[in-house]
Amino acid sequence: MDTSEIRRRFVAHFEAAGHTAVPSASVLANDPNLLFVPAGMVPFKPYFLGQETPPYERAVSVQKCVRTPDIDDVGKTTRHGTFFEMCGNFSFGDYFKERAIELAWDLVTKPQADGGWGFPEDKLYPSVYVDDAEAVALWKKVTGLPDERIARLGKSENYWSMGVPGPGGPCSEILIDRGPAYGADGDFSAEDRYLEFWNLVFMQDELSAVRSKEDFDIAGSLPKKNIDTGMGLERVAFMTQGVENMYEIDVMFPVIERAMELTGKRYGADPVDDVRFRVVADHVRSSMMLIGDGVTPGNEGRGYVLRRLLRRAVRSVRLLGFGDPALPELMPVSRDKMAETYTDLVREWDRIARVAFAEEDAFRRTLQAGTQIFDLAAGEVKQSGGATLSGERAFALHDTYGFPIDLTLEMAAEQGLAVDEAGFRGLMAEQRERAKADARAKKGGHADTGVYRTVLDEHGPTEWLAYETLETESRAVALLRGAAPVRSLAQGEVGELVLDRTPFYAESGGQAADAGTIAFTSAAGGGTLEVLDVQRPVRGLVVHQVRVVEGELDADAELHARVDPEWRTGARQAHSGTHVVHAALREVLGPTALQAGSYNRPGYLRLDFGWTQALSPAQLRDVEQVSQQALRADLPVAWDYMTLEQAKEWGAIALFGETYDSGKVRVVEIGGPWSRELCGGTHVEHSSQIGTVVVTGESSVGSGNRRIEALTGVEGFGYLARERDVVAQLTATLKTRPDELVGRVQDLTERLRTAEKELERLRVAQLLAQGAQLAEAATDVHGVAVVAHRVDGAGGGDVRTLALDVRARIPADRPGAVVVLGVADGKVAVVAAVNDEARSRGVSASALVRAVGPHVGGKGGGKDDVAQGGGIDPSGAEAALAAVTAEVARAAQA
Repeated sequence: MDTSEIRRRFVAHFEAAGHTAVPSASVLANDPNLLFVPAGMVPFKPYFLGQETPPYERAVSVQKCVRTPDIDDVGKTTRHGTFFEMCGNFSFGDYFKERAIELAWDLVTKPQADGGWGFPEDKLYPSVYVDDAEAVALWKKVTGLPDERIARLGKSENYWSMGVPGPGGPCSEILIDRGPAYGADGDFSAEDRYLEFWNLVFMQDELSAVRSKEDFDIAGSLPKKNIDTGMGLERVAFMTQGVENMYEIDVMFPVIERAMELTGKRYGADPVDDVRFRVVADHVRSSMMLIGDGVTPGNEGRGYVLRRLLRRAVRSVRLLGFGDPALPELMPVSRDKMAETYTDLVREWDRIARVAFAEEDAFRRTLQAGTQIFDLAAGEVKQSGGATLSGERAFALHDTYGFPIDLTLEMAAEQGLAVDEAGFRGLMAEQRERAKADARAKKGGHADTGVYRTVLDEHGPTEWLAYETLETESRAVALLRGAAPVRSLAQGEVGELVLDRTPFYAESGGQAADAGTIAFTSAAGGGTLEVLDVQRPVRGLVVHQVRVVEGELDADAELHARVDPEWRTGARQAHSGTHVVHAALREVLGPTALQAGSYNRPGYLRLDFGWTQALSPAQLRDVEQVSQQALRADLPVAWDYMTLEQAKEWGAIALFGETYDSGKVRVVEIGGPWSRELCGGTHVEHSSQIGTVVVTGESSVGSGNRRIEALTGVEGFGYLARERDVVAQLTATLKTRPDELVGRVQDLTERLRTAEKELERLRVAQLLAQGAQLAEAATDVHGVAVVAHRVDGAGGGDVRTLALDVRARIPADRPGAVVVLGVADGKVAVVAAVNDEARSRGVSASALVRAVGPHVGGKGGGKDDVAQGGGIDPSGAEAALAAVTAEVARAAQA
């Protein structure tokens, strides 16, 4: 059975049992604590936690997953993969243990001819939590298996929790016995012998005081008991396809076959090469799926994981003997297999390929430069008798040559060396601290939402009216300060206010929160609040951060909320302008120029999009022109609600990395199909209301990503007015017409450049004119002609030129040593030049520079004939020149 058929049978089996088929969510987790979705239950977590009401009682899904802790184990074992698919069936307070066991056992053991998977019952072993007698009895009842065929395992294997207080429960796994060749009889810890492929979680307990995975308290039973199961698609595939491991299944082995063709190596011939083949198969597929869901290579977070996967794949192919670009040969093979299920891979292929291939090209350049540096460093360590590459060397490889630490670790291990990881990590931490690049600073990223959930549970969701009105009469349902409820806020204090209804737009989808005021009246009098920020810390609840401008706010006050109309107008213009610029980019660059992020506030927008090279001035002009034409056409702006699948069929563009409601989504279109995007922001009603779109900049924001910035509305016109004023001032100053301004500036620039070159020529000639005089005035020191000279206002280049010129003027048969000190801008530049005759007398240019260094607060070095250095203390220049004479005397007499 091929993988797509296994997947199809799983979904069909549970649909026939009354489950709603739910499409896979993006592999990018909508959770600040997760980079990627690591398990099939993650998209359903709000239902299990009681944060949201599920729209169905039973569900079935095949979820795309990525587990990053397994990267280092990929290829070394036959079980670990980075990207995988988890099939799951879920019950939200509906059926429980017995039905879950029945449904799983039926599909697993039903003959293939009848739509099942046809596993032999005599090879299957259920496992249960050691204290779950109920599960033991149910397994016996459903399957008829004897007691000795049911394995009792402890908490570490068969009890599930999230590692924090909340729901938990015993697990029951289905294991298959692969035979004595894989381990001892009855040894259920030997995972290769008794391989677990399906896990049934009986979510029944309320956990408290969770101290570790195996140490927690059970506070009681959950009000609703749930089922969460996970079945590894790749594991079932390799067992039904008669191969040894997941890397050899139908959707992965073709990549290995192509790698064998490219490298001339044979899979199965060498254990070391086999690991590399498996790394290639896994990482090529995983990288492709991540890029397909909108990840681009970077140095942090998801981007770093992708970059690491791509680079490990490329390096593994190189170690197998193929030195040319590999991803263009391998990734299309993976695409053709996975696209049987994930058709988006074909539609997005141009974008996926552009991102992946550009990263390989960049890494090949990194490998070429960095490998030479690594080999040199490793050779020095071995030559000195050491066994550890220092943290400083590892950090330099990372910081200067782009070598990720995992690559350094791998290469060091191949040469029998360790790496001072602690030292490296310390240097990295110092760098992050200096750069203040701590992701925890992102607003709301890991905020404790407990207080907001309590408000939501007690008062229900906020009636959100931002689309309908700019003003509402409201009442406070919660008043908070420092995440704690309070009865009042005094004048000048800042707190958080939750209203029963609000017209304020909460920051989301790249649009900044509304600004405005909230007037209040109470028994103590009236007053005004300034709205500083508006957020949605939990779904359904809108929270206003406010400052009391006047009066004292009482929790029982009557409130009148009012959005600043000018702010909202500017915000609408900017957000609609973002859609227009996105559509214009796609028209100019092609359909693969897809938005990867955005931010807009009144009058300003920025849009990040997938692209690997800078836009030319002509392309930027075209984007601006297409945008302006869309405004002039007065295109209608409309929005509608539909399911996510309907929106995709309609051609609506979803922002990569965003998680959308599984029920209804909002689609905004400008000019019909010209621009259709999933969006919850506020918009103008016709494109002409945007006013103008003025592109102000374009830049890189990481590998494979560019950023375009623009101004809209009044701000855009203001920018153009300032540009006009600058042009007017320049034309007046240069006494020319606006259309001749560029030519006039170019002419002046060229004349200035010519004048600077002439001045430089004259300056150097004047400097060198001193050479003959200095050579003639050389001091004899024990038979060596010594010139020790200071030049004020000279930099390093001038000093070197003069020193070499003076040395050349000393007769070749006379020993000569020249040291020139240049003093400029409070710094000292030193160059020493020694001829062959002086070197034969033991005089060294390097030694002369070292003698000068302490006197001028610096150091230097070089070769015996020419050396250079510098310092920061010009006051020691005279002492330094005296030290030159002393050093020549010492060397000449030695």
